[in-house]
Amino acid sequence: MESTVTTHQKNLSTFIHLSTFSKWFIPFGNLIAPLILWSAQKNKSRFVDKHGRDAINFQLSILIYTIALVVISIPFFVWQIIKLEGSNTHITFNDHFHTHGDFASASTLLIIAIIVGTLAIGLAILEIVSVISAAIKASNGENYKYPFTINFIKASVTEEAISHEENDTQGTEDSESQQ
Repeated sequence: MESTVTTHQKNLSTFIHLSTFSKWFIPFGNLIAPLILWSAQKNKSRFVDKHGRDAINFQLSILIYTIALVVISIPFFVWQIIKLEGSNTHITFNDHFHTHGDFASASTLLIIAIIVGTLAIGLAILEIVSVISAAIKASNGENYKYPFTINFIKASVTEEAISHEENDTQGTEDSESQQ
């Protein structure tokens, strides 16, 4: 990364991370807001570019995980509802209509709902904690690695080469200073 990160770059990177919370006010704001901020400033600072890419990649990853959770859970819900409907027995007793459902199917449906709900809440908590942690790190001028992130937007080849050269230079300087 750059040797000195300006306050403006720190603030902008922090705001990129925090802009993902705009999803509570604007549909897909968690992708749109950071994408706009990042695309406007990515060529001016490698620090802002890295934080912007990381924020967008994390939000895309969370979206994929949420879609996967929904897609995987829908067949289970549908199957259990069909099973529950098919297992009802109807009895007429003293001119009253009684329905006796299969409580095992109902409890299975409840268990699936609890598991899916717990995973969804866990995913939301992970997102909130990670975004706040990333914003704090950005405000301190440090890098943050989001957990469980799929890199959809990768650094350009020249940027990777520059960062490898910087790491090699630092490694050489460290080894020379130890001798």
